[in-house]
Amino acid sequence: MTARAIMLMGTGSDVGKSLISAGLCRAFVNQGLKVAPFKPQNMSNNAAVAIDGGEIGRAQALQAQAARIAPSVHMNPVLLKPETDRGAQVIVQGRRRETLTARDYFRNRTAYMPAILDSFHTLARGADLIIVEGAGSPAETNLRDGDLANMGFAAAANVPALLIGDIHRGGVIASIVGTFAVIDEEDRNRLMGFLINNFHGDPDLFSEGIRRIELSAGRPCLGVIPHFAAASCLPAEDALALERAARPQDGKFRIKVPRLPRIANFDDLDPLRLEGYVSVEIVRPGHPIADADLVILPGSKATVADLAAMRREGWDIDILAHARRGGTVLGLCGGYQMLGRTIRDSLALEGPAGEVRGLGLLDVETELTPEKTLTRVTAKHAATGEDIVAYEIHLGRTIGPDCARPFAFIDGTADGAVSANGRVMGTYLHGCFASDAFRAAFLKQLGAPSSDLAFATLIEQTLDDLARHLENHVDLKRLLGLAEPVVP
Repeated sequence: MTARAIMLMGTGSDVGKSLISAGLCRAFVNQGLKVAPFKPQNMSNNAAVAIDGGEIGRAQALQAQAARIAPSVHMNPVLLKPETDRGAQVIVQGRRRETLTARDYFRNRTAYMPAILDSFHTLARGADLIIVEGAGSPAETNLRDGDLANMGFAAAANVPALLIGDIHRGGVIASIVGTFAVIDEEDRNRLMGFLINNFHGDPDLFSEGIRRIELSAGRPCLGVIPHFAAASCLPAEDALALERAARPQDGKFRIKVPRLPRIANFDDLDPLRLEGYVSVEIVRPGHPIADADLVILPGSKATVADLAAMRREGWDIDILAHARRGGTVLGLCGGYQMLGRTIRDSLALEGPAGEVRGLGLLDVETELTPEKTLTRVTAKHAATGEDIVAYEIHLGRTIGPDCARPFAFIDGTADGAVSANGRVMGTYLHGCFASDAFRAAFLKQLGAPSSDLAFATLIEQTLDDLARHLENHVDLKRLLGLAEPVVP
């Protein structure tokens, strides 16, 4: 069978493209199809390690799980990881190629289209259906020339598309009709229909709205999708989700996490957030880190710059005071590096070359190196002996006396460091809290009761529920019929 493909575009960012793509992957794989997710260009510091050793956007890893296949670098051939407001690290087919300013990237971005098409056709050779996810919106017509993420890819690969609008934001009629109005005729002809997402209330009350959109756009509505509350259990694609993070609740074990400007892989926190006896607060700029049982310094795409931002906020003072009072601190990846005495960037990998002072809570020092560690690992927690399934994505090597007390062992090799009093810990193991037995043992060490949360089971159940949700509210047969064969 020749692979077919359909693309999901949105009227804007965060309208549900990633979630609906995941749900469609699970729904169609449940029908017996071999399904693969694909996003030609993604911009996110939430990354995952693929089975073939490179890194891709976290959303595509979740979509691969929904499709019941291993994540591959070909599912997200271009990943942009912002390091500053004006520049990003460019990952091509899983590997870091260069760091470019936004201006330079946009000037030369068409050079990445061959890799994108190569990955797309590589996936097509092993799939019946490819669910392609766009980025942002095709209505950003100022970005159309040289576009890789939306209509530029759709035209190059000859893929039809559907447009998704989020009704809960308001103005969904204008956003959908307006998208059809501002794009050119050739691109407009690629949009075969639309979906209304995130509906609250009685969908019949919007029937007149549907009629007006269909009349103005000249395209059918393939479904009105009610709000799917369980989506909060699934890993989020980008930092927009952090703005909706829950506040702490009384009577619970309180974890505080500073909202770093370039926070990365913050889905590390998801299993903790779903624990019944734990509250996780993302501390926003302008607010102190206070009244915490545990402070977690998360991963960062720009460790030195985020450490400087932490100091500007005065969070370093809060964390040091917390540690002096006997509080516990855990650093994950970049957060681990911040806990040491120094961070050296001799090769100017993240900014100007030089050395900066860390928080000094761990007797270690880090040298940033150009070789990026990208690996999926099984480790053993040193303190409890529990197994940890995790992954590493980092630049740099950390050494020092506190490494003699490792956080974990990976095939007998030490990872991370623990202070002499056992209250400050650092590790390079992303995703460690998804391991249920380790998470329960870790929390118990700190005096927090763990629930019976089976995190992996919950994610699988949520994906199944999402698939059923779409089956009930989207015309999947019609959607599949709109998918076009992939032409080599």
